[in-house]
This record gives sequence, C-alpha cells and structure tokens, in this order.
Amino acid sequence: MLNIRVERTTAPKAKPAPGTKLGFGHIFTDHMFIMNYTEGQGWHDARIVPYQKIELDPSAMVFHYGQTMFEGLKAYRGANGEAYLFRPDMNAKRANNSNDRLCIPRIPEEDFVQAIKEVVAIDKDWIPTEPGTSLYIRPFIIATDEFLGVAPSKTYLFIVILSPSGAYYESGLAPVGIWIEDEYVRAVRGGIGFAKTGGNYAASLIAQVKAHDGGYSQVLWLDGVENGSILPGITRNSVLFLCRQWGMDVEERKVSVDELIEAQKSGKLEEVFGTGTAAVISPVGKLRYMDEVMTIGDGNIGPVTQKLYDTITGIQTGKLEDKYGWRVRADA
Repeated sequence: MLNIRVERTTAPKAKPAPGTKLGFGHIFTDHMFIMNYTEGQGWHDARIVPYQKIELDPSAMVFHYGQTMFEGLKAYRGANGEAYLFRPDMNAKRANNSNDRLCIPRIPEEDFVQAIKEVVAIDKDWIPTEPGTSLYIRPFIIATDEFLGVAPSKTYLFIVILSPSGAYYESGLAPVGIWIEDEYVRAVRGGIGFAKTGGNYAASLIAQVKAHDGGYSQVLWLDGVENGSILPGITRNSVLFLCRQWGMDVEERKVSVDELIEAQKSGKLEEVFGTGTAAVISPVGKLRYMDEVMTIGDGNIGPVTQKLYDTITGIQTGKLEDKYGWRVRADA
C-alpha cells in the first residue's frame, strides 16, 4: 500500500457552473498525483499536490523516443454524492500490459488503483452531475532520463490528472459517421497496437484529419496485414459480457469490408456502434469506405445500442444494481 503524502492547494480554482458546456479534456481539477521511479529504488515518493506544470530537461527521453504510457477511465457521481469508478482494476492490468511492451517498470495494480481513488476522493467535488457528464481520469507515465541514447529510461514519472468532461462527441448519442481508412494502417503483427502509448495516437492523426475533412467523426482502422494487435477495450469487454448474459449469440471474428458492404446491401446490417471509455457507447449512422457510403438503420440509435448504453451508464452512476462487481467507490 502506498504512503501518499498530500499537499492541498491554497488557491482553489473556480469550478464550472452547473449547465456549463464542459467539452472533453479542457478543464482540470485542483490536484494531481505524482510518483517517481528510479532504477535501483523502484517507485517512490507518492504524493498528491496542487495541479501544476512539470519541469523536464529538453533531453528527457520521452521527447525523443516516445517512451510513454497512458490510461483513461472515469469517475461518476452517485445519487447520494458518492464517487464511483468503473472497473479500475482492468485499467491497472492494461496499464501494465502497455508498460511491459514499452519497457516501462510495472506499477503494482493495487497501487495504481489506490492512487486514482485518493486523488479522486480529494477532488470529488469536481465530479459534474449533469446527465452524460463525468470526471475523466488520465493516468500516464513518461520517461525522464536526460539522455539522447536509444534505450529504456532509468527514471520515470507516474502522474494522474482529472478533467470534468461532457460527452466525447458533440452530437452526444446521435449516430455518428465513421470513415473506414483505406490508405494508412495503425496496427500490425508484432507491433504496439495493443499498447496505450502516444505513438499509436500520433500515427492516427493523419487519418483523423482526412475523416474530419470528409465530414466524419471517427476512423475505423483495418488490419495492417493479418493479426494486427488492438487495444483490449474495457467497455468492449463489458459489452460482450452483457450481451452473453442477455442470451445473445456473440461471435468475435475477422470481418472483411466486403462482407460489411454486402450485409448492408442485403439489409442484415441492423445496428453498428463503437465502444470506449470516453464515449461509452457511440451509435454509428453511416460508414464510408472508398466510394461506398453505407447508411445504418433509420438514422436513430438502435434498441441494442440503447440498452447497452443505459445499462453500462446505469451501473457506472449507481442508478442500476451492480451484479458484477464493476462499480468501485473512490471515496470510501
């Protein structure tokens, strides 16, 4: 168990007023968690301090070789003011999977979750209460060695920052358009597609720009060759589990774009949605591939998509019974 030193701010920020359009990832709370790693000493000096800038040498390895890991999860306000997390143990496991691939020292899962719980508990009053809002949590690790050599760093910082946020997409639950990328790839066999690291997201930007320029909200990536590694999504895992619990036939397999187009033309493609921490469940209204635009359903959210959204967000916020042990108090 971490012995976390706490230094509270002496200059609290003004919190967003009720009804403020929060957007996503623009506003940050009063405090942050920081912990250092030094080779030979391990992780040490865990502390919660006022939100502040960090100072790094221009030669810090994170700037040059991209040795960095990040995670994302949310805290929700319960009906009686409780602060809830959703499956934070899964984020801790996934963080260490990324760390292993990136040669970053592991953080004990219980320490990872404890750090998040304690900083959320201190800034609990920042959790927004409007429907569809939450406190987004961003844990990340950066390599800090002052060295221009290609090798794993010997020092790191683990930091957790918090951001009160609204819906990830401005359209909320309205179906979005998805651009199926046909030129660039993001994950290949043996690569780092399964790791949450900055390089993966930097590689995605050019396709994201193409999609936005074409009027689409997000990109669907195709397998680079075969067996392209993908991020093991926690919301995705929850969706698959719930569908099986509801008696639905669930199949995980490779699906070609040609099969998708044929299913849409034959009327078999009834609903499409994406999953993720930021958006939770995002219905898809159309898919674009090359010159083919596939319209999904009647332009409204489908019944399965709606049920999944209502169930997962209901568990997250305490409105529904948590039968699976997914909801965790951050402030207890």
